[in-house]
Amino acid sequence: MLCLSRKLPLKFSPIFLIFHNFSALPKLSENMCNKLFKSPQKLGSYKQGDSTYYSLIETYANSGDFGSLDLVFSEMKTEKRCFLEKNFILVFRAYGKACMPEKAVELFDKMEDEYDCRPTVKSFNSVLNVIIHAGLFSRGLEFYDSVMVSSGRRRNFTANVLSFNLVIKAMCKLGMVDRAVETFRGMPESRCEPDRFTYCTLMDGLCKEGRIDEGISLLDEMHIEGLVPNTVTFNVLINGLCKKGDLARASKLVDNMFLKGCEMNEVTYNTLMCGLCLKGKLDKAVSLLHKMVSSKCVPNTVTYGTMINGLVKCGRALDAAQVLREMEVRGYHSNEYIYSSLIRGLFKEGKSEEAFKLWKDMIEKGCIPNIFVYSVLVDGLCREEKPYEAEQIVTEMINVGYKPNAYTYSSLIKGFFEVAQCDKAMQLWKDMWEIYEIDSEVCYSIVISGLCRNGRLEEAKLVWEQMFTRGCKPDVVAYTSMIQGLCNAGSMEQGLKLFHEMLYKLSDSQPDLITYNIIFSALCKNDKVLHAIDLLHGMLDAGLQPDIVTCNIFLKTLKEKQYLPQSSNEFMDELAVQLYKRNNIDGASEIIAIMLKKLFHPKASTWQKIVGEIFKVKKIHEAINKCWKNIFL
Repeated sequence: MLCLSRKLPLKFSPIFLIFHNFSALPKLSENMCNKLFKSPQKLGSYKQGDSTYYSLIETYANSGDFGSLDLVFSEMKTEKRCFLEKNFILVFRAYGKACMPEKAVELFDKMEDEYDCRPTVKSFNSVLNVIIHAGLFSRGLEFYDSVMVSSGRRRNFTANVLSFNLVIKAMCKLGMVDRAVETFRGMPESRCEPDRFTYCTLMDGLCKEGRIDEGISLLDEMHIEGLVPNTVTFNVLINGLCKKGDLARASKLVDNMFLKGCEMNEVTYNTLMCGLCLKGKLDKAVSLLHKMVSSKCVPNTVTYGTMINGLVKCGRALDAAQVLREMEVRGYHSNEYIYSSLIRGLFKEGKSEEAFKLWKDMIEKGCIPNIFVYSVLVDGLCREEKPYEAEQIVTEMINVGYKPNAYTYSSLIKGFFEVAQCDKAMQLWKDMWEIYEIDSEVCYSIVISGLCRNGRLEEAKLVWEQMFTRGCKPDVVAYTSMIQGLCNAGSMEQGLKLFHEMLYKLSDSQPDLITYNIIFSALCKNDKVLHAIDLLHGMLDAGLQPDIVTCNIFLKTLKEKQYLPQSSNEFMDELAVQLYKRNNIDGASEIIAIMLKKLFHPKASTWQKIVGEIFKVKKIHEAINKCWKNIFL
């Protein structure tokens, strides 16, 4: 709406009174322009009626009526009226709200030549901000270079600190952190000193690239330059350290933050709690939550969501449900993402009744489930071997307008395979890519695995070939399933062929421990123990650590095959030594632990090497320091 407080020519005041009685201006037409602005009296560079035009620009820009704006600009141009830069800035912002950054650039390019208004750095920054805010970071750099760097372009202004802040932000978002640092270091040459936002933006970019130490060094540089960091600055660095898992340094940074007079806010607490949850330090995270409440810093949905996710990941879904109840008591409403995380956790822990109760509570409280919640419920029901009930949920999900995704179908197909309903699973898989056109490599792996486990190897081979035909690459699960299916069917040579295909990088998937154990078992059953031992050494070279399943495969074979040169005790002892030689002390100690449980006796030399390495003074100090850090946090 137009502002009546402006001093307007008397002959236009009735128009403003009319407009004032409406909530919004009508769309402007050419006839309206001619009637409203006819035969203006010129007063120097100002013409009678200019203020009305400016008010119209402001009103139509705020309402996003670009058609009327074009008419206003056209009429002003015809009347040879004076264009002001602030009017253009209003339109630039309007283009930003409408997600039309190219229109802003187009108008900026016309300012001087068509509208006789020389842009300043304010206009330039306004357009650059519109582009960056739209997420078009490459386009923002291109615009900056075209205006500030290209020699063929006339300009009467230089970049200021806001310009550099926007450019550095774009570079960091594009992962061009080195170029951002170079731009940052070049600012003084442009007679422009970085401010707190410049430092904070660059710190964030460095931390996201894992260059935490460089980010922290910028904090020291800020102090030298006389810039006082605020809570936001510290939060950026604390977040970087927490994501890296360096909670000790994050804690020290919090102390530094207090020394600088900065208070922890919700973001600080949420970041620290997230870091503690990622490291599995749930009790400390809960303590921090209580500290947050006692310090009168109000937890929000993000805080509670972080705690719930952390508890769920550590297998404490019931505790997470208690946090949800506390959250609701404090007046916060849970969202569908928190519900999906909690329902998934309850199902994984075998607490299906609690999961269903939570689902019903969510519906009763008016939280509309989205595709993620539906998919989690489907997956949970399939884990409980209730695929037909899960299928009903999928039908309900489709009826309310959600299209099943690859995760939904993967869970459902896997569920039917688990109850040996292979035909039903295959029909669902067919519907998935015929009706919904979903073609997922994960689904191929599930289908191949399900068919192989149910003894339908020939069908699995057809799906395997179809996967390649459709351009999908098998993952380690698909390879392992096919290898196991072939070995179980007595086709060990074909299984070995696929294994070597993985091993020699003819595929992007390398064998994991499960794959190796399947091959070890097949080779040992076929009296190819020496071949299996050769592959075991290759597995150790690849950095994989044998587990109890690996040991049991070989120990059973050594017990049954009396002709083998090594005894079980000698084999395990040699395995521990081989891991020690590869500097895998943790793996070697695990083998020693397995030997002791099975009442095997390591050689004195082996015991001395491994136990001596574990109890080195340096390692003891590291362990003690780790304990102190845990206590401190």
